[in-house]
Amino acid sequence: NHKDIGTMYLVFSCVMFLTGGFMAMVIRAELFKPGMQIVNPEVFNQMTTLHGLIMVFGAIMPAFVGFANWLIPMQIGAPDMAFPRMNNWSFWLLPPAALLLILSLFMPGGAPGVGWTLYAPLTVQQGMGMDLTIFAIHILGMSSIMGSINIVTTILNLRAPGMTLMKMPLFVWTWLITAYLLIAVMPVLAGAVTMTLTDRHFGTHFFNAAGGGDPVLYQHIFWFFGHPEVYIIAIPAFGVVSQVIPAFSRKPLF
Repeated sequence: NHKDIGTMYLVFSCVMFLTGGFMAMVIRAELFKPGMQIVNPEVFNQMTTLHGLIMVFGAIMPAFVGFANWLIPMQIGAPDMAFPRMNNWSFWLLPPAALLLILSLFMPGGAPGVGWTLYAPLTVQQGMGMDLTIFAIHILGMSSIMGSINIVTTILNLRAPGMTLMKMPLFVWTWLITAYLLIAVMPVLAGAVTMTLTDRHFGTHFFNAAGGGDPVLYQHIFWFFGHPEVYIIAIPAFGVVSQVIPAFSRKPLF
């Protein structure tokens, strides 16, 4: 049921928000005074990396997907999402991915200390935790892509009679755009981390200048995902605001 899955997304998001928030507290406590307070520089970088990944992929995005699952079927008059079982799978891919991210802390060498953008060439030199992080991003991407396919299909095919696209609530519109963006850019991120993986273990030199590669290539591929990602995070929020303010001010959007 889309409401149950929406609630699970929201609960998961809250748990990840607290986890990422704890990491933010470590970062701020360390920066409270000059010099070293509570963690060494390596752990500080690991906190920075995991805080970013957990907040973006574990807290913000699942929170909005939770609202999408709850509201979109109700706002367009659909009985459920187009693919209820795939919807369920989209959610249940998230806890294992979050577990991989957190487990990377306990690997030899710890979690990757590279920042959430995972820039080469540092990513090629990290320990096992980097491989767990790459796998986690693959799983998070699969979840996002399947969730988005579901949202697009639901909006295009399951609207109630008389509900034209131009009569849809703005929140539904924002999610239609967001879902298309996710389908467009998540595979590119998967490509970027896969190239990182093969650079690490299979002797490719995509990002290794010594082998004829280019570390800046990674940045181009990553930001093809990264810039749309800020809109993936922002647009559903605009949708929420554009729904709530007209309702409580009793003044339609124009």
